[in-house]
Amino acid sequence: MSWITEPWQMTFMVHAFLAIILVGVICGATGVFVTLRGLAFLGDALSHAIFPGIVIAFILGGHFLIGALIAALLVSMGIGFVSQSGRLSNDTAIGILFVGSFAFGVALMSNQRGYARDLTSFLLGSILGVTRSDLALTAAIGLIVLITIFWFRRELTIVAFDRTFAQASGINVWVLDQVFLLILALAIVISLQTVGNILVLAMLVTPAATARLLTDRLPVMIVISSAAGAISGIVGLYLSYYQGISSGASVVLVTTALFGLVFLFAPRTGFITTHVTRRLHYGHPERDAFALEPEEDMASRQLL
Repeated sequence: MSWITEPWQMTFMVHAFLAIILVGVICGATGVFVTLRGLAFLGDALSHAIFPGIVIAFILGGHFLIGALIAALLVSMGIGFVSQSGRLSNDTAIGILFVGSFAFGVALMSNQRGYARDLTSFLLGSILGVTRSDLALTAAIGLIVLITIFWFRRELTIVAFDRTFAQASGINVWVLDQVFLLILALAIVISLQTVGNILVLAMLVTPAATARLLTDRLPVMIVISSAAGAISGIVGLYLSYYQGISSGASVVLVTTALFGLVFLFAPRTGFITTHVTRRLHYGHPERDAFALEPEEDMASRQLL
């Protein structure tokens, strides 16, 4: 028990555990729609595009989450504005703004030599530096994200599976895309301090992909994805604490390992379980070739 309780004796570790649980739940819920819509590239692009907001906030002495939030809103609206013309696809708009914004952030950072080391921590995460005010801000933003997902759950689900049907049903797909961009940007912003700018995509995609292998029901998928994100975060922090591994990398490694186990051993979709089931079912073709169905077996007994 001491092995389990020891990290909880320190305030900074308690803050870290609470932060990773919040991030796991919020990114897990948001990531389900990212995965269903095939928008992993968008998540990666947004996580890099908001980097200049972090740098500017750091230079001006403001809170990095506020700077990241403003940058996320501007970039998400910019993607919607550029793609609205119809001549450029969403992917093109994302690629342009992603590269340009990240380059701008790197350029700003390169001119601030005294801050370069501190700013680098946002690329890899600094979850052990989470404060009580950071937790409050994360919880507030996360609540907004979860409420928005719940409120638009029907429209988000329809658009994820069939955009043409959504348009025919009277749903304003463009407006819904912008709403989704905003909640995705918010989910990314609150994940920056925990797993970092580089690894945030794993918290969005991997738990959701794990849940997708276990169920076809959307509500259950959201619950499993959120639980997988939170549990992976807790286990990853324990691993980081006792093995001295980077906390962000540790959390992502545990998340990836969980996905690997589910991919191999999921009851209905696992690579190994389906292979074993197929072998057991078709393992004796000479016996199965003469096997009778239940109805045929009953008819044969009546004839006898």
